[in-house]
Amino acid sequence: MENWKKLPGCQHITSTECNFSSVKLKNVYEKIELRIRAEKGNNTSQWHEVKPFIPFQEAQIGPLDVHLEAEDKAIIINISPPGTKDSVMWAMDHSSFIYSLVIWKNSSSLEERTETVYSRDKIYKLSPETTYCLKVKAELRSPRRVGFYSPVYCINTTEKHKVPSPENIQIDAENQVYVLKWDYAHENTTFRAQWSHEFLKRIPGSHSDKWKQIPNCEDVETTHCVIPQNAFPEGIHRIRVQASVGNNTSFWSEEKIFNTEMKTIIFPPVISMKSVNDDSLHVSIGAPKESENKSVNQLYPLIYEVIFWENTSNAERKVVEKRTDVTFPNLKPLTVYCVKAKALTENGKWNKSSVFSATVCEKTKPGNTSKTWLIAGICTALFSIIVIIYVVKVLLRCINYVFFPSSKPPSTVDEYFSEQPVRNLLLSTSEEQTERCSIIENANTITVIEETNPIEDHKKYNSQTSQDSGNYSNEDENSGSKISEELLEQETV
Repeated sequence: MENWKKLPGCQHITSTECNFSSVKLKNVYEKIELRIRAEKGNNTSQWHEVKPFIPFQEAQIGPLDVHLEAEDKAIIINISPPGTKDSVMWAMDHSSFIYSLVIWKNSSSLEERTETVYSRDKIYKLSPETTYCLKVKAELRSPRRVGFYSPVYCINTTEKHKVPSPENIQIDAENQVYVLKWDYAHENTTFRAQWSHEFLKRIPGSHSDKWKQIPNCEDVETTHCVIPQNAFPEGIHRIRVQASVGNNTSFWSEEKIFNTEMKTIIFPPVISMKSVNDDSLHVSIGAPKESENKSVNQLYPLIYEVIFWENTSNAERKVVEKRTDVTFPNLKPLTVYCVKAKALTENGKWNKSSVFSATVCEKTKPGNTSKTWLIAGICTALFSIIVIIYVVKVLLRCINYVFFPSSKPPSTVDEYFSEQPVRNLLLSTSEEQTERCSIIENANTITVIEETNPIEDHKKYNSQTSQDSGNYSNEDENSGSKISEELLEQETV
């Protein structure tokens, strides 16, 4: 009972409600218990305890305080976040509020336009010298809370500025640089560009001193400038451009949101392919290379789309893999296959991809059937060579026998004509034959006399009569017998 405290703003009131918003609660997330009683004179009622509640869950977002500034084609809006300066109710949610704005021309409320803005923002695409009215409300998404609209505020835009602001700001990534472009119709104008972190927009207050000059984009006379990629840290940024003619400057252009991840170029991968086993091809996917032959540093995970096809066919096989190596099995032997690949961001919301890599082709190895046919072909070729050599050898022997006969008679004829005289008659030779004769004398010495008888030509022999041949033979026989008799007589003596 001693823990109950009097609630400021709710003491001795005559109405049936009271407002205690001025109470500085230390913790708006703790449960609070209330009790109430009626008093009349010296009489009091029993205490009635109210159902416990958590202040943050019951609190409502009230109307906002809005401050406006006018330009010729834009209105700068400053919104005070919900809650008082010293209040702890929304102290942790200032950067989580979303502000919904409704704006219209004062002359026509039917042309309303709704936008989502930050606590300090700029409304573009307005007309000069025109009265615009607007109202704003705050929202929380978690937990879901929708506030009340602010009162309606109206303001007149200024007359058209002497120096127009640049329009259609664009930034693109090309190779290893960013290219910032904009549209501007007037000549003899210089430009400068600045950038700032996107997250500063979510923090209430002015952050004009947080804008930074973009390298290579100061006092340029062209409607574009080239920015090195290392000029920005990773993340989301805002870019704006201003024009200058002499001492006069334009208002800042509409701010362009720039995401380094979205603008970063994804280069095509480097692929290689080699034949493995008898019916498979292995594809290796490597990181793209820079001019210094170093791998390009990718800021986010990639997956790869691989297109594979037979060189003589238009039928393609598509494979999406996170791995950097892919094997294609069950292929035809001794067949040329081709492959190409491209890199994609693994996070589908970015929808970024590279161009396809160069096409690489490779031939598969011969299969088991091809090896069998190859061995059979080699064996057949060797056998054919042997047969051809044998046939040629036989043909050469026949040709030599017919066109180049041997001068020596066959062995059968040579055996039949074994005697020397007869052989000399059959053989045609240019050499003379020498006969050895022995004469026995009384001195018991034998004198060897060599008698040379030319052997008649085979043709001459053929021209003689059979009678002459017979006489020749008889004479040889008689002389031979006489010599034999003389030798015998000598031996007896």
